[in-house]
Amino acid sequence: MSDNVDLNVRSGPDSLLVEIAEYVSTYNIESDLALETAKNCLIDTIGCGLLALKFPACTKMLGPLVNDTKVPYGVRVPGTNFLLDPVKGAFDIGCTIRWLDFNDTWLAAEWGHPSDNLGAILATADFISQKNISEGKDPLTMQDVLEAMVKAHEIQGVLALKNSFNRVGLDHVVLVKVASTAVATKLLGGSHDQILDAVSQAWVDGQSLRTYRHAPNAGSRKSWAAGDATSRAVRLAMITLSGEMGYPGVLSAQKWGFEDVLFNGNQLSLSQPFGSYVMENVLFKISFPAEFHAQTAVEAAIILHPHIKDKLDQIKAIEVTTHESAIRIISKVGDLNNPADRDHCLQYMIAVGLIYGELKAEHYEDDFACNSVIDQLREKMVIYEDKRYSSEYHEADKRSIANKLQVFFEDGTSTDPVEVEYPIGHKRRREEGIPILENKFKSNLNEIYDSRRSDEIYLKLTDYASLSKMSVPDFQDLLFVKDNSF
Repeated sequence: MSDNVDLNVRSGPDSLLVEIAEYVSTYNIESDLALETAKNCLIDTIGCGLLALKFPACTKMLGPLVNDTKVPYGVRVPGTNFLLDPVKGAFDIGCTIRWLDFNDTWLAAEWGHPSDNLGAILATADFISQKNISEGKDPLTMQDVLEAMVKAHEIQGVLALKNSFNRVGLDHVVLVKVASTAVATKLLGGSHDQILDAVSQAWVDGQSLRTYRHAPNAGSRKSWAAGDATSRAVRLAMITLSGEMGYPGVLSAQKWGFEDVLFNGNQLSLSQPFGSYVMENVLFKISFPAEFHAQTAVEAAIILHPHIKDKLDQIKAIEVTTHESAIRIISKVGDLNNPADRDHCLQYMIAVGLIYGELKAEHYEDDFACNSVIDQLREKMVIYEDKRYSSEYHEADKRSIANKLQVFFEDGTSTDPVEVEYPIGHKRRREEGIPILENKFKSNLNEIYDSRRSDEIYLKLTDYASLSKMSVPDFQDLLFVKDNSF
């Protein structure tokens, strides 16, 4: 055969595409723990989106692309009066829930926030439910949404266990796009083969760079990147359901496939089969709107606060002992240029915790960050890696996110070291954390709704039996706001 031609013979579809399609189309979620955790994840994620509506930098991104656009079966964005097409609806829901970096987290070879997929799940479920009702069919229920959340979490999280996209410069929202595309296609009525084709389209897309998450370019795109990924997922699902073909060798094709072009020739692999492991073990951000690798560091800083708050001007050095991932992602020096820059700076978050004994979303804003003491403390921090922390971060039975702080003073004295290995949102602290998570949800409801309506929403959504039987349109109506000032 001549060297000047390609052999145009297609093999079967890549095995990963088949595994995703089979899982989404046939697997039954039977884990009570996964479904109960999905309920907690849902209320927390919705609450994070509601809180984000207090920030103009977020709300400027929301609403129809063309003002006064009217669409049939309009998707509701919780906490607003928008009625959007499902693609923009997915963007807006995804944008709000990720804006403050306060929703759940998954840490492995790749990092990410699996609840980001709710943007696609809720938008498609709302759209198809209203369409079903107009055709005399039953709407989807919130049980369908919870099961879709478990599956989206599982796809994103299991793919993240051994495949590091950040090491080749790609952002983790590639996994949001893949997972959302799979479950959105299913929710819209797609078959096994259509799910496979749609997921292949998600992989064939050019993928986002991590530029906007790292020094010196950290910026607010990291707050809407997941919304962008979920909206693209819904678009790809709808394109596929119109009859568009897929690309079965998208991952493995020599020279032109994802693995050769974007993954340094490495094969994407699964370290375990899909089930419900990720939802069962997901990490909740309960206490602080902070990049998750810093959660235990901020907790340690707040423990130290009463011991050092009156001696800030006497501090000589602050030793921070952490794990490799935190060093690679959020340890940085130099000027911090915007809120997105600050909430991805380990030293900034620790400094605020030490000074104020708390960390809130408002603490990243420009008018707060001008406090010169924050930068003075940042300059006194020395960062060390503990190899045990780095190792146990990856161990399946631990998944720790450890940090240790010790403050040294000019007179030669020091505080005791404060070590926190598991954040309050970790599975090992779940019993301690869920009541606080529910209080967080109630507080976020109170930001948008009056007390009567806030109480009603809280009671209906925190009870699994009530929530799971609710239709998706009823759920969306419950969170809809007739008037807003955006």
